[in-house]
Amino acid sequence: MIDDPFQMQRELRYGAPVCDQIMTGRHFTIGYSWYFRQAKWTLEIINRDRELVNDMGDLERLDNFRADTRIPKRFRAGLKAYKGSGFDRGHLVASANQDLQDIQNSETFLLSNMSPQHPQFNRRIWRDLEMAIRDLDARDSTLETYVLTCPVFYFGKTVERIGKEQEDFGISVPIPHAFIKSVLAENRRGRFRLWTFEIPNAPQTDELESFLVKTYDAEQIVGGQFWDRIAVGDLQRDKSRTRKMW
Repeated sequence: MIDDPFQMQRELRYGAPVCDQIMTGRHFTIGYSWYFRQAKWTLEIINRDRELVNDMGDLERLDNFRADTRIPKRFRAGLKAYKGSGFDRGHLVASANQDLQDIQNSETFLLSNMSPQHPQFNRRIWRDLEMAIRDLDARDSTLETYVLTCPVFYFGKTVERIGKEQEDFGISVPIPHAFIKSVLAENRRGRFRLWTFEIPNAPQTDELESFLVKTYDAEQIVGGQFWDRIAVGDLQRDKSRTRKMW
């Protein structure tokens, strides 16, 4: 009998969209797409076990990028696909979100947690959003912060790729048109707040709040509800724009 990962993994307690393969890690979960050869989504609680870790000193970013051998070779990305492509290996679960222990940080450098990102997207607005989420999580009133991240491909738009298809399982990887991040914060009274962002995979000059979208609309793009194990009323899933996070 196979255990239900939704019962085992804390970050899945409020639900997640469907996918081809669920890979439960030590510190976050990946819903993988064999077709796109990258995650359909990742789901994390920011540093979910911080209360169990005594050593809270500064941890160096490990940068040990590597293929994820849990995925069949013909469906997984390798380092060669990114080499010379002009695109960053963009984290879906941010390295700085999981930095209490070496093994925790190391897990974020699996290529199953990467998508091709434009350098000026990855190093600017994507980084700014990750920092804003960590600031939210650091508030005394926040109990836990759940983050669902999804690469997005738009029907009707050309999908470009990095890497090359070869007989020896050289793998090309599609470049997402955009990325969605849905942020669910639970406070110490058990109440929820929700923000969802959709940002094109290109350099951006607008403020973060201009990329806030209706969670309902983002769900239609990705396919399936994001937080389907919470009652609709608790999330105020009324198709209206969400409030600023900061």
